[in-house]
Amino acid sequence: MSVSRTCLPSVQSERPCGSRVAPPAVQPDLAALVETVVRDVVRAVVSAGRGLVPVGVSARHLHITQEHLELLFGHGYRLTRLRDLNQPGEFAANETVTLVGPKRRTLEIRILGPVRRFTQAELAYSDGIYLGMDLPHRLSGQIQGSAPLILVGPAGVLHLPEGGIRARRHIHISPQDARRLGLRNGQTVSVRTRGEMSVTFNNVVIREGDNLNLEMHLDTDEANAAGLRSGDLVELVAGEDGSGNQ
Repeated sequence: MSVSRTCLPSVQSERPCGSRVAPPAVQPDLAALVETVVRDVVRAVVSAGRGLVPVGVSARHLHITQEHLELLFGHGYRLTRLRDLNQPGEFAANETVTLVGPKRRTLEIRILGPVRRFTQAELAYSDGIYLGMDLPHRLSGQIQGSAPLILVGPAGVLHLPEGGIRARRHIHISPQDARRLGLRNGQTVSVRTRGEMSVTFNNVVIREGDNLNLEMHLDTDEANAAGLRSGDLVELVAGEDGSGNQ
């Protein structure tokens, strides 16, 4: 018994009747692959000892305690991973909350994991203007006397007397890279960017820690002013005591 097959015309395809359709190719996550390759190249260049530092542009985000996470998302809730960040063990979570400012304006803010010992929102200067928040310029973790926060999640509302800051620009660095570049924890340095919008950032704080990847963190306002994107290289110019590679 023979079986016949009728081919119906289609205006969406010029494929001849009866031709075989190749299965869709399985493509890797191209963005993640490119990011990995770029990071490897950047680290290789930096390791040459030329005083170049890769940039990480830090958008507004929230660090949170487990207690506060459960108040906002429900008892026993755990963060879920969206993507890994450049520093070991850190990740952007799928979870976001709504930040309510004194002007009754709101912004969505993403949580970064893992959970911390304190709850802190790191915002750009323009975020503070929009929300009506007076954000002190602080290093991460220095939240005493900082701006109050109102956070809204799917399971509750959290009112905190402090926790809103504008993070100081800083460089994460391992002890090995610190020795190579002649830097020390807590030191402030100057960093020069490249290109048509080149600027020099002063008062960049060195934050040394075991297993940290070399990276300068700027907020979105600072990065936009200098035309910088994550992965760009900037040059360490000098420290407060004249140290640093020229």
